[in-house]
Amino acid sequence: MSLLEDLERILDVVVRDDPSFRAVGPSLIEACIKDARRNALAGSEGAFLLSTMRLLALPENGHTRLIPNDAISVLPFRFVAMRESVFLTKSEATLASNSISKLIAVNGTPVDQIEAASQSYLAGTWQRKRVIGPLLLSWPRALAHLGFASTDSKTDYLIQDSEGRVENITVDNSNTIPALQLYPRNEHGQVDPVWAFDELVDVRDWQGIGISVSLPSFLETEDNRLAKSIAVAATRLRTCASTPLLIDVRGNTGGDFIKTLPLIDAIAASAQSRHCAVLVDKFTFSAAIVFVAILKHRLGRNLILIGEEMGDGLKFFAEGGSVDLPCSGAVVRYSTALHDWATGSIDQTTPPEIAEHILEVGKLEIDHQWTVPPQRVESLGETYLRILRELN
Repeated sequence: MSLLEDLERILDVVVRDDPSFRAVGPSLIEACIKDARRNALAGSEGAFLLSTMRLLALPENGHTRLIPNDAISVLPFRFVAMRESVFLTKSEATLASNSISKLIAVNGTPVDQIEAASQSYLAGTWQRKRVIGPLLLSWPRALAHLGFASTDSKTDYLIQDSEGRVENITVDNSNTIPALQLYPRNEHGQVDPVWAFDELVDVRDWQGIGISVSLPSFLETEDNRLAKSIAVAATRLRTCASTPLLIDVRGNTGGDFIKTLPLIDAIAASAQSRHCAVLVDKFTFSAAIVFVAILKHRLGRNLILIGEEMGDGLKFFAEGGSVDLPCSGAVVRYSTALHDWATGSIDQTTPPEIAEHILEVGKLEIDHQWTVPPQRVESLGETYLRILRELN
């Protein structure tokens, strides 16, 4: 089986069918295809994956991308973008410090220089690039392709812990593990790669000060658990219509926003009698952003946005699906439908069930900039209580 077969699947399913490519110049597409074909013919899997990552990043649409996680091995370090830096949050190697540490440099090169050099290989907005980019920092083939490899088949990481202590970690490039052990396909930004949550909708009353609603995912289950949980939460919120409300969609990578509309209706029904805030971050994507957009449209000034710029803009292409590449084992995510929540526009690709809900939201401005410190100085409950007290 040849990498050329992978390339043909990419061209057949994505470049010719994905409408996000319509705004990309044909000569630029052809140049990237030529590079990918050259690497395929050479049998260089790492270079092929990186060249197809660059090809699929051309539309700057985060839903259209090559996901190499299933196909590659990485050094045993999980890096996550937090605030304006990158942090080592988990390691399968033995380190002097087990705390979350800031990554300063890789093979003597400052992290921001490597991030800048990797931009054309990463799909989506600048925030989405920051979400998926840390994977490249632990992938030796990517570091070499970008020109940041060491000369002795080892990789050096310079990290700094919360006390300011600096440590240099050197690991042999053969000491790798499957990337999926540390980097999930849908990156959520949690310290650990496996983010286990008990409920799709978690409603809690905080000492009578306010109500929190945690929404970690909008992915529906076979037993229709999301829709059922949304219905229960909506009913509960209608019974406490004057209580301050905090909604948390950080780390929510999307799913089916239509299933969340009953919850939006319940929140909007009491918008004039309660203070509402929503927590967002760079790991808030797709349908979760649509949820926030509709909520902001309905509540207006009665909804406060707290956090940082989200991982997608208000105009993007989505729906579509994924294709498993038979030779490399990588996955291609492609798009088929326009979502334009900025201007409220639709086109022939927008499904009717989406089009009937499209609204002109304009912009989603963050009212209060805030992100969780890399070293968690308070529990999630303490964070919720602090924000709810400010809402009173």
